[in-house]
Amino acid sequence: MLRIAVIGGDGTGPEVVAEGLKVVAAAARVTGLTYETEPFDVSGGRYIATGGNPKTASQPVITDAEVDALRAFDAIYLGAVGHPDVAPGILEQGLLLKLRFKLDQYINLRPVKLLEGVTTPLADRTPEGIDFIVVRENTEDLYCGKGGVMREGTRHEISTQSMVATRFGVERCLRYAFDVARRRKAEGKPGRLTLVHKTNVLTFCGGTWYRAFEEIGEADYADIERDYNHVDACCMYMTTRPDAYDVIVVPNMFGDIITDLGAAIAGGMGMAASGNINPDPGSGSVSMFEPVHGSAPDIAGQNRANPIAAILSAAMLLTETGRIVGNSAAVQAGTLIESAVASVCPRFIGQRMDRLNASTTEIGDVVARAVGGQ
Repeated sequence: MLRIAVIGGDGTGPEVVAEGLKVVAAAARVTGLTYETEPFDVSGGRYIATGGNPKTASQPVITDAEVDALRAFDAIYLGAVGHPDVAPGILEQGLLLKLRFKLDQYINLRPVKLLEGVTTPLADRTPEGIDFIVVRENTEDLYCGKGGVMREGTRHEISTQSMVATRFGVERCLRYAFDVARRRKAEGKPGRLTLVHKTNVLTFCGGTWYRAFEEIGEADYADIERDYNHVDACCMYMTTRPDAYDVIVVPNMFGDIITDLGAAIAGGMGMAASGNINPDPGSGSVSMFEPVHGSAPDIAGQNRANPIAAILSAAMLLTETGRIVGNSAAVQAGTLIESAVASVCPRFIGQRMDRLNASTTEIGDVVARAVGGQ
């Protein structure tokens, strides 16, 4: 039995999550997967309704007790975070970053895969040429919040933000990425891992990453080809020769940037799935899966949001959680959903998130039917 906590969130989040769950139900009927879901009311709307200050973080977006309750589940399925009346940063730090750090979700997994029928802004590129995975370290780097401000609001204001890289954090991320490359190699992919950093300038943190990359690769992953790119070169190569990449491993801040570029070349945010993962069974943690687009409050309630990213995030939830907990039916269900999405995209997905050839619910219905072989 797979237990899934569901956080619909704000705006179009509940709408796209509903379609993801519809497709999961169809896949469960085909594969025999048993699962249960439980909703959690956590959102910007609740934050305001319970007295939260929309300008400053006056109270928890999600309480410590709710975080602890989430540990009892096998996975979290999140729709979207963002409320037009809440200042930027309050919800992101109070929910997303809090969960990543409290639950030690040290891997951010972002596939970059162009599907047939989806338009890329890159000229003459086909699905065969855009198919790689980014493994982003998710709990260190500039996101640790190490720093501060002096003389705030004066002409002598000073602010600092420290980039943090621990050998422990770097090594566990690298080993996960090497394992992903090895799994893809077994599936017929190149089996190549590219480290992305800026070692020529960020010599301290970059040095830790590069030394660990070379040492681990040579000692334990000699079967995996290793490569290195500076982050600026990576941005250039992703738009000029994306077929150069199989698996990318990258620290948190640079990963935040290049994964959005990856989403753009694979058809836009409406197609982009992600996972915030702790892959260690028995760790007391739980992974969270979410589409990377925002809450799109301007189209909320209009049945116009693209649910594909949420559906693919549900597929990733099943596949990755199935691997972690040893549930083969979940892995099978996730793979089935991915194939179903690929089969319907040529008919129903346009170039941009707001250009669909069907409504939100209609696309969910079509994918669910494709999962069932209809």
